[in-house]
Amino acid sequence: MSRLTDRRAILLAAGTAALVATTGTVAAQAADIRGVVEFEGGTAIPEGKIEVYLDDPATGPATGDTARGQASKAQLASDGGMKAVEFSLPVDPAGQSSQQIVAQLLREDGWLLARGSAEVKAGAPAKITLYTVMY
Repeated sequence: MSRLTDRRAILLAAGTAALVATTGTVAAQAADIRGVVEFEGGTAIPEGKIEVYLDDPATGPATGDTARGQASKAQLASDGGMKAVEFSLPVDPAGQSSQQIVAQLLREDGWLLARGSAEVKAGAPAKITLYTVMY
């Protein structure tokens, strides 16, 4: 079973490298916000869909459904075995310095499992820790 896990990790790394190689020239032209999403305690991220988007607390919450949230949004998948997931978001040219990056882990049926956020810092990669939500 560990052989399959190693194979998945290698394929994931190869896919990420291929994606970075093909979008490298575009990324050099348009500044992107890059970062990593981790789960609390360094454990594996549970299975589900991860949505990462920019939010400006001064103008109220932006959900992934609003036009502002759609402009700079990334959707990632977690198979339940990864400890970290890398992401890249396009920078909004009209964005404010008070923006933050929000990540949400959702079940397949849309139920929120975990959420985390980090402040946007120019030139520095973002590190978002997902914390389990309490209902």
